[in-house]
Amino acid sequence: MVSPAAAEASAAAVREEVGNLMNPDDFLTRLQHQQIVDAIHEAERNTTGQIRIFISHALALDALVAAKKHFEKLQMHRRPHRNAILIFVAPKSQTFAIVGDEQIHARVGDSAWQSLAAEMGARFKSNHPMQAIIHTVQQAGVLLAGHFPKPAPNEAKRAM
Repeated sequence: MVSPAAAEASAAAVREEVGNLMNPDDFLTRLQHQQIVDAIHEAERNTTGQIRIFISHALALDALVAAKKHFEKLQMHRRPHRNAILIFVAPKSQTFAIVGDEQIHARVGDSAWQSLAAEMGARFKSNHPMQAIIHTVQQAGVLLAGHFPKPAPNEAKRAM
């Protein structure tokens, strides 16, 4: 059962088709897992938000529907500040979607997601999947840090 809060994520989602430029056969081999993990850690360093990437091995006829499903399956809608972002990529169907939870969406609006998706799509169309993912992670981190910064350590911890 979809909670009303999780359904709200749908307003924050953007789907983009990239045509036949995302070759599913070599897409995963061109990705460098550790570089993506490092980019996520760096992007999350200054925010309470969470960024996840899901690369689908299946054909996703509707990337947005699939992204929302995975958003809930990963329980991203249960973050305390409702500020998680999922980047969903489906190489076999040549699509991707970006889903943000209700509070990050309320702060950045549709235009931020459309801009992020356009930038990601352009990099995919230029046949640069790593750049597409890394850039999107970095920009998601900027959005999150601007609206959900990590609190500064309290004075007691600084004195230690």
